Amino acid sequence: MANLGGTYSLGGELPVTRMGYGAMQLAGPGVWGPPRDHDAAVAVLREAVERGVTHIDTSDYYGPHTVNAVIKEALHPYPEPLVIVTKVGARRSEDKGWPAALSAEELTQAVHDNLRNLGVDALDVVNLRLSDATGGYPVAMSLAEPFGVLADLREQGLIRHLGVSHVTAEQLDEAKSIAPVVCVQNQYNLAHRESDDLVDKCAAEGIAFVPYFPLGGFSPLQSGLLDDCAARLGATPMQVALAWLLQRSPSMLLIPGTSSPAHLRENLAAAELDLPADVLADLDRIGAA
Repeated sequence: MANLGGTYSLGGELPVTRMGYGAMQLAGPGVWGPPRDHDAAVAVLREAVERGVTHIDTSDYYGPHTVNAVIKEALHPYPEPLVIVTKVGARRSEDKGWPAALSAEELTQAVHDNLRNLGVDALDVVNLRLSDATGGYPVAMSLAEPFGVLADLREQGLIRHLGVSHVTAEQLDEAKSIAPVVCVQNQYNLAHRESDDLVDKCAAEGIAFVPYFPLGGFSPLQSGLLDDCAARLGATPMQVALAWLLQRSPSMLLIPGTSSPAHLRENLAAAELDLPADVLADLDRIGAA
């Protein structure tokens, strides 16, 4: 079994594999509707857990509702080490958009939807996702009211731990003044490193940083540099990008998603990839390209 990058403890009590699995791609096209191949979706979830993954990232607005239903079908009753992290703060509109859903009523309903569709009495981790009315981010706003709603639900025992998504360092500090924060989920990869300082802040403060879109938004030049590094190592570009993230910070947790068991195995193998100094130097050029 692969080492999956070792483990990291969320909140000091939930150890998870640093190489996790993101379930968003299990929904249909546009993250809408049921999986294209239901049996394959169930199979990839089961294989992830069989291979030792103990961190699955999801949301009840994936589908909406369909991804959590597949997770429940595939894995419930959940094995003891498995940690399921979900997120609230958005909803799906009829045009398949992602508008914000940050009112107390919407957040409370979202938490109860996740509880019901995952089939659990309490959610391991819930991330508050910030966005504007059209789903855009980052957004300059106080998160005190919506995060306070989740903090209250945590006090009621419906949530074990809290995280935040699409936040600045200042918004993270604001959240921490309300309740403990165990993870931050922002876009971050070799090419898009606007959260560099936040990555380091999280590591210093014992907070997991969970990047999404590990290959999102690369220019042709950046992709060419990554391809060259991957060829030198006999690996795929995705594997090199994931390995770089694991080496970037000890508190980095990865959630690459796929609906293919073969692609899942390829992603997990990235945790075994050691990036030598010369390759790391060349990869660092991608952020400046």
